[in-house]
Amino acid sequence: MAEEKNMVEFESCMKRQKDNDNEENGKDPYGNGISSVIPGWFSEISPMWPGEAHSLKIEKILFQGKSEYQKVMVFQSSTYGKVLVLDGVIQLTERDECAYQEMITHLPLCSIANPKKVLVIGGGDGGVLREVSRHSSIEKIDICEIDNMVVEVSKQYFPEVAVGFNDPRVTLRIGDGVAFLKAAAEGTYDAVIVDSSDPIGPAQELFEKPFFQSVARALRPGGVMCTQAESIWLHMDIIEDIVSNCRQIFNGSVNYAWTTVPTYPSGMIGFMLCSTEGPTVDFKHPVNPIDEKESQKSVRPLKFYNSEIHTAAFCLPSFAKRKISSKEN
Repeated sequence: MAEEKNMVEFESCMKRQKDNDNEENGKDPYGNGISSVIPGWFSEISPMWPGEAHSLKIEKILFQGKSEYQKVMVFQSSTYGKVLVLDGVIQLTERDECAYQEMITHLPLCSIANPKKVLVIGGGDGGVLREVSRHSSIEKIDICEIDNMVVEVSKQYFPEVAVGFNDPRVTLRIGDGVAFLKAAAEGTYDAVIVDSSDPIGPAQELFEKPFFQSVARALRPGGVMCTQAESIWLHMDIIEDIVSNCRQIFNGSVNYAWTTVPTYPSGMIGFMLCSTEGPTVDFKHPVNPIDEKESQKSVRPLKFYNSEIHTAAFCLPSFAKRKISSKEN
């Protein structure tokens, strides 16, 4: 009897899901990524990774809102702490955010000596700022984030991430990062870090050739860029386009690196690292290491990044290495 009851309940849930699919052509009509098939769970469903979904059990929804640009949600999960979701896609969780924030920041900044001026595009949760602040040589940190709601929600629900906004070297500008870069003076920055969401919606321009041209122009000779560059398991076509564009624009080093983030699609995420013509940059062998002993003395010791994992991040599986190498010419 129990099995029969469960089957009836499942079929009823599936009917509700089918009705929702018919209304929205397969999209969640509420735009919050919560599956109606398994109540109490968040399921990350997107055309960016068709045929699969990663689910987290929800203990409590803490915030739901809609900004001018996107839907914003925060929930308490049972295994990964608080979770920030934008347009149905996980941006960070308290448990594994370190693997992304530390790597996207220290891969570029540990590859050049004495960085002084850094620009962050996106990154409204403040995590990249928190990591940039570890570098004592830095004098100025600009951040351009398009969505003020992301900043305010992060400050309220993720204070250990958003602590980066408290650094006096930080100047926050709410606005379009593409327009900000176009207006920046040539050769302003030692490093530009692009902490973007996937190339749909407000982040789409951050993956296109004109944007990379603006980044290169804003960097000093031998300056570096690091941008979120998707998953080798899901988005090899997007990665190939990014590599091809960057090899045409940046006349220094161009490398792809990656890290593991359990709550991101396929469990990993990549980074495109490029340098402008000038002093040679060898991304694979950091010249500006963060001293581990000093890091352990800080209020928040590094959880993920170290010099060994920096070098290892550039080791690619054979299939990805062949694809990326084919774009060299």
